[in-house]
Amino acid sequence: MDAPAFGPVHQIDAGVLNVGYVDIGPANGQPVVLLHGWPYDIHSYADVAPALGASGYRVIVPHLRGFGTTRFLSDTATRNGQQSALAVDTIELMDALGIESAIIAGFDWGARSANVVAALWPRRCTALVSVSGYLIGNQAANAEPLPPSAELSWWYQFYFATERGKAGYAKYRDDFAKLIWRTASPSWSFDDATFERSAASLDNPDHVDIVIHNYRWRLGLAPGEPRYDGLEQQLATSPPITVPTITLEGDANGAPHPDPGAYAKKFTGQYKHRSLSGGVGHNLPQEAPESFIEAIKEAGNIR
Repeated sequence: MDAPAFGPVHQIDAGVLNVGYVDIGPANGQPVVLLHGWPYDIHSYADVAPALGASGYRVIVPHLRGFGTTRFLSDTATRNGQQSALAVDTIELMDALGIESAIIAGFDWGARSANVVAALWPRRCTALVSVSGYLIGNQAANAEPLPPSAELSWWYQFYFATERGKAGYAKYRDDFAKLIWRTASPSWSFDDATFERSAASLDNPDHVDIVIHNYRWRLGLAPGEPRYDGLEQQLATSPPITVPTITLEGDANGAPHPDPGAYAKKFTGQYKHRSLSGGVGHNLPQEAPESFIEAIKEAGNIR
């Protein structure tokens, strides 16, 4: 049985991209921007977005650069996956849609982008919902070695540092993504139709380049773009996040993630943390949509 459709997907020019996005709910509703991770796509929010739209929110769910129907406007644009570039994409999409401020939420890459927006442009972020908490990084910190067990969990980052890894990801993209889904969410019994619905978004001409650059940039093995240097210098200070925030963590997250106690002090505004039980893994909004919806509504009402 095919997984249900999620859409329609609209297209809009925003910054260096033509962005594919879903827009659900009343046009005058409280804006919510939902950002997906890797190797996932907008369907992580296929249950969350319609429910929020039915509750009166205007929900925007974009395909990140390198995913789905999002494309670069120029063939010569750098296929850049660094953290500040993805966050700027979010701001430029909001500008293109005429959204001044929104509740911004995400997991994995999407949580990092949401963190960056909240830290650097707090007036654009009404509230934040972040799976796995504070994920802003910098190349200097990433250069520090971790204990072997922690390094093991990042095996794919080191694989992607090699040309063999890049070729392997290009050749076995779906197999690779399914392996990550299973290891990051060991208790999630997704079916083939659910996986294939999202895997289609990885068949993007820029996908491999964006993913490889993202992980190589983190390790200092690939340069960023000079236009983002100032932003990265600010992010290297691990700036606090002052906007109202709720962080979430599942009890069965098999992906690398920090302990909630390690990042609580980075959120200096109104802040709450929720730990979810019952085998909830890395793709929290798709595995526990009700809890994610509740967090969005609560974060937007924190005063």
